[in-house]
Order: sequence, then C-alpha cells, then structure tokens
Amino acid sequence: MTSDNVLDALERQLDAEIAVSGEASKPARLPVNVSKPIPYTFDLGNLTCYDANPLPSNPTEGQLHTAARDCAQALINQLLTTCPVKASTEGVHLTLPPPTAPLPREKPLPKEKEPTKWEKFAAKKGIKDKKREGKMVFDEEKGEWVPKWGYKGKNKDGEEDWIVEVDEKKERDVAAQGKELRGEGKRERMEKVRRNERKQRANERKNRKGGGGG
Repeated sequence: MTSDNVLDALERQLDAEIAVSGEASKPARLPVNVSKPIPYTFDLGNLTCYDANPLPSNPTEGQLHTAARDCAQALINQLLTTCPVKASTEGVHLTLPPPTAPLPREKPLPKEKEPTKWEKFAAKKGIKDKKREGKMVFDEEKGEWVPKWGYKGKNKDGEEDWIVEVDEKKERDVAAQGKELRGEGKRERMEKVRRNERKQRANERKNRKGGGGG
C-alpha cells in the first residue's frame, strides 16, 4: 500500500463516517494538501512541524487556529509520505526516523551513588567481588573455558590423571592408612566438602539454640 493510497483511504473513511453520523450538512472540510510560501520543515522523530511563515502582528483566534491546523495537516502528510507505512487489521502503523533535535531532560541526571564503606575498603585493598567473576574460568592446558566447580570443574584437575607426581612423605602417610596415592586429590576434595557440611550443621544448631533462648 503506497502513501497516496493511504491518504485516499483515510479520506474515504472520513467521508463515510460523516455520512453515517448525519453530519453531511456541515461546512466542507478543509483541503488535505497544504501549501505555504515558506515550506515547512519537519523533525519527524519528535513529531514536530516548524512553520517559518509570519503571522499578523495581532493575530485573531481564528488565524491561530488555521495556522495550527495547517501545521498539523502538513505533519500528517509528511509522515504518511516519507515514513514506512504498514496497514493491518489494527490500523495504520508508521516507523518514525530518529529525532534530529535533542530535547532537554525533564529531570536532572541522577547523582552518582555514594560507595559504601565496604566498597571503599575493597577498592583500597584491591579486593574483587567474587560474585561478579562468573562461574567459568579459562583452562590454559585445554585452551577453553570450564566451570570452576561441578561436572568437569577446574577444582577436579588432576583427579583423572593416569600419571601422578609422587610426594614421598605424602605417599608414606597414605600407605600407612592403607590407601593409594592415586585418587588422593578426590578424597581430599570430598573430605573438604564433608568438613564444610559439618560446620554448616554446627552453625545451624548454634543459631537454633540462640533463637530458642530468646
């Protein structure tokens, strides 16, 4: 559907609405096409029409109304003839171009948030927020990003190695316990997990006792 077809369709629709509402006896509508000695300029992104044609020194209410109506009609014509038009069952849709005139903000820019005492201390000491580092870490040997923990996590490095570097003292200690050095890394990791779980349960019991005493 071209822009001219859209204008014709809108005119026909308006004529039909006037006829149905019984308002055909009203004065004829003003022309759709507007022509001025000084052409209008537009900022379609802001839905603005600029009229450089001078008004009389003491314009009447009717003259102001006519000038405003002509500007509005010219703006609508410009939108329908230059912007991409898409007609659907919901109506006519236009895609506006970017604005050309920057508009001032309604409210001032928000003030920068004052850092907390911890943020100031962390910045001074160079402490990074671990939560922002993500759950992935780059594995230099594999040349890819891998999880820090969990399945194929970086914390499991060395557990599946078929060759293990021998620490003589550690080997003697492990042998005294009736175990092999292979798999010791996994056992240490699992023991650390169990140790953390025990601490967590102890803290929960302590918190329950403290709450019950109040």
